[in-house]
Amino acid sequence: MNIKLKKVKISNGETLGYRERMGGKEVLLIIHGNMTSSKHWDIFMENFDKKYKLIAPDMRGFGISTYNNKITSISDLAQDLKLFVEKLNLNNFFLMGWSTGGCVAMKYTADNSEKVKKLILLESISTRGNPLYKLDENGNIMPDQRIKTKEEIRNDKFKIQPLLNAYENKNKEFMKAVWNNLIYTDNQPDKEKYDEYIEDMFTQRNLVEVYHAINHFNISNKHDGLRQGTNEAAKINLPTLVLWGDNDKVVPKKMAEAIVNDIGENAKLKILKGCGHSPLIDDLQQLIQTIKEFLKK
Repeated sequence: MNIKLKKVKISNGETLGYRERMGGKEVLLIIHGNMTSSKHWDIFMENFDKKYKLIAPDMRGFGISTYNNKITSISDLAQDLKLFVEKLNLNNFFLMGWSTGGCVAMKYTADNSEKVKKLILLESISTRGNPLYKLDENGNIMPDQRIKTKEEIRNDKFKIQPLLNAYENKNKEFMKAVWNNLIYTDNQPDKEKYDEYIEDMFTQRNLVEVYHAINHFNISNKHDGLRQGTNEAAKINLPTLVLWGDNDKVVPKKMAEAIVNDIGENAKLKILKGCGHSPLIDDLQQLIQTIKEFLKK
């Protein structure tokens, strides 16, 4: 199936790249996560039901999109998505967000629910964000000390600084080790595809800002130890499917459960058996079938 890589300039001056696979009248808009881009959706786009048109943007600072202005919050990325949707004149579409992309999809939907028919959250970070904590000298989490600033994130010598060094030096082996340890724990892409994904990861220019954004994200009605939630999750009043793999080493089950609790009766949790943080690699057919069944209901 032919997937075209395109670009569009949105009204805030950024240019967003996106992948498009033609199909029928129904549109599924899919948002990637941190350390990836629309490239990582490729096998899903090649294999998903041909009656759907698939559109996968590169968020600002990822892939071939520009990064003219630094992001300060998930709201910035959700606003980019709003402008992207307006530029492409999309209406009444399905929306899916993976990991950090789930935060963006939730924030967009809370603000623009009239545009979205159904929402899918794939291994998504919670409505209460992804809290980051300070580490002691041995690298152990100090649960009573939340990280608050971008500077604290950037100075994290155990996680962030090694990643930044790997980005700067394009250290493929280090990045593969990270992904094998956290994401591709049981299954990996074939060598050629894996190399393409690693090369694509090095296009990201906003690692610290994204970690800061998800650390401060909270659209629940709860206080998360850093800030009071906005309760915007209650505005997501449409069918929402929360997909969580029972082998996920990145997003714990409690995050998926928090999403369901915060959105309420419109949200349902579905466990993907034998999948980690990337069901696209672990069990693509299970993922596709689950999504198809939800969309056609």
